[in-house]
Amino acid sequence: MRGRLCLIGAGLLLLAGCAEEAAPPQSPAPAPKVVRLPASAAGGACQLLEYPAVEQSIGTLFEVAAASRHGKTDTCVLRGEAEPRPELTLSVTPTTVDASIFADEVVPSGGKSVKGLGKAAYRATAAPTKSAGSSVEIGWLAGNGRLFNLRFTFPTGQDQDQADALAPKLVNLAKKIDTSSL
Repeated sequence: MRGRLCLIGAGLLLLAGCAEEAAPPQSPAPAPKVVRLPASAAGGACQLLEYPAVEQSIGTLFEVAAASRHGKTDTCVLRGEAEPRPELTLSVTPTTVDASIFADEVVPSGGKSVKGLGKAAYRATAAPTKSAGSSVEIGWLAGNGRLFNLRFTFPTGQDQDQADALAPKLVNLAKKIDTSSL
């Protein structure tokens, strides 16, 4: 009996050794290539913005663009992929106001005049709030009867000094956007 068990055991070992070799593990499929569409692909006011121009002008990389329209106002928002701030917002509205009405009615309290941008322009900064850091806004009346507003909002915890430092760079970006006054 012991001999038979040894033969059965040896036979099982031989069968196990003759079994098909397991296929080598397959490497996972390569990750799909992420294609980042240009900001202008979102349409609306985003047609006036492109990620490389924004990054070159203000030093911030954005990855997501969204456009909307409310009434006659077109808006574009640029953000990072994972965080809601920083955020760059551009709105464009047709208008019939002139430079004097713009100065009297549109420029916010504390807004400073900006030269060399549209028919009239201002820049203003705002202190941080509970939900966002400081912000800087550039508003201008374009030569083709449109009112522009460009606003950069910092993440929570960023103070007004950073908004003041960014203001000249945001003015330069506004000048690139506004080619209608040329």
